[in-house]
Amino acid sequence: MRSNRPHYKLDAWKEAMALVSAVYRATQGFPREEIYGLSSQLRRSAVSIPSNIAEGAARQGPKEFGQFLSVAMGSTGELETQLLIAVDLGYLPENAPAFDLVERVSKLVYGLQRRIRS
Repeated sequence: MRSNRPHYKLDAWKEAMALVSAVYRATQGFPREEIYGLSSQLRRSAVSIPSNIAEGAARQGPKEFGQFLSVAMGSTGELETQLLIAVDLGYLPENAPAFDLVERVSKLVYGLQRRIRS
């Protein structure tokens, strides 16, 4: 791994990577008919979060970084909504680990946004 990249030092990125793993584990038990539906959408939303944090951190200035953090923040909202849908459909329990992680990641991304704005 290239640990010299700027995003490797960010707690938001580290937690977002853990969130991706949690979502992949959670969706492994979904019904087969969801493989191209909700399961795929949950995974894409989860992967989007650390990807946008990393891409933004690699950009030249705080304005660009902020734009990518905004996309990452949007993906946390999208992911949380999809997790709730999975609960409503009976695919996930209400206390699935991904819920705590998405909340934590959302707070970390928000904090990072505030920090680069100041």
